[in-house]
Amino acid sequence: MIIDCLLDVFSPMPELGEDQSATLAGAVRWLAGKIGEPGVGAAFAGVFSDAVNDPALRELLSTRFQAPYLEMLKDYLGESEQRILLFIDVITGTLLHRMGMIGRPMDDEDVEMLILMALRAFE
Repeated sequence: MIIDCLLDVFSPMPELGEDQSATLAGAVRWLAGKIGEPGVGAAFAGVFSDAVNDPALRELLSTRFQAPYLEMLKDYLGESEQRILLFIDVITGTLLHRMGMIGRPMDDEDVEMLILMALRAFE
């Protein structure tokens, strides 16, 4: 049930434009905003924590939650699945880590720095 709630919160996916840098930056800002919504970051982090010891939950997260974003970004960027997974991991993990460590979402200035760091990998 929590997966369905998260799918609802994280839908629809942001549209992809012709300018890859601007599109990726917009997607990171969108994700940071979603994770910063009341209760969303905590629910998201809780599901991940539970998935560490629950193969069925990991499978649901992988197939229903991550796979659509993975395929969309892979096609859009023309990158390998491994590179896209790293991009998703770095962005999502960093945003959730900040939420967990200080109890509030990453501020806009730090989101912009995260975007700059991530985009360098795709230059």
